[in-house]
Amino acid sequence: MPEITTAERAGVGRDGLPRPTEDRIVRLRNAVVLLDGATSPTPRERDGGWHSRHLAEELQKLGELDGDLAEDLARTIERLAAEHGLTPGNSPSSTVSITRWTDTDVDVLVLADSPVVVFTDTGAEVVADTRLRDMRGKVDRITDWRNREDGWWVAEADPAAAHRAVRASWPRDRVRAVLMATDGVSCGVDDYGLFTDWQTVLQITSEKGPEAVLDEIRAAEASDPDRTKWLRTKVHDDQALAIIGFTSDK
Repeated sequence: MPEITTAERAGVGRDGLPRPTEDRIVRLRNAVVLLDGATSPTPRERDGGWHSRHLAEELQKLGELDGDLAEDLARTIERLAAEHGLTPGNSPSSTVSITRWTDTDVDVLVLADSPVVVFTDTGAEVVADTRLRDMRGKVDRITDWRNREDGWWVAEADPAAAHRAVRASWPRDRVRAVLMATDGVSCGVDDYGLFTDWQTVLQITSEKGPEAVLDEIRAAEASDPDRTKWLRTKVHDDQALAIIGFTSDK
């Protein structure tokens, strides 16, 4: 059984006040799922935190993921939408990242901007869905391009989005560790340049624990309270980080 360590921290809202986290880490018997909720285009009581919480509950009911990952996710999205009357295009949503292991393989699925980094015998390989990032600054209303063929994809109310995820697989005996991060953590590598690379992040988690990574990112953001050095909508985003360590034991 892999060794799993996690760290989570709520962010600060756009008004500067603390708020409940919209990130979730779901542990299943043979998988870890990372979710990051996003508010609907027409905000209401069902916000991104509501969606990620309920999507996490639906995934927990599965116990394990033993089928095609996209099919498992699609059915989960479909059940959630049916149960709560969610309408495509007018509902909150969540990013989804999944790492699933079997005796022989490690499978990864990434939908929207919560990357997964797989450390193998030859180095670090990043599984990232960059479609949302690539569109920022190119269109006026980015939510208008959600779950569109020429836009970006996320778990919302349309199960077809699951089949647009980025996917990859490795033989299990090649994988040393897997790191999963929401964008409140991946910004430390991708945007702030606090860490040289993902190998550095893994080393910090090994030596000091995953909370140390979150601490460094928060300290950097606190040094830029006006958000001028690093442009962002909130001083502190929610953070979720999971590390799955693989050994010869299965």
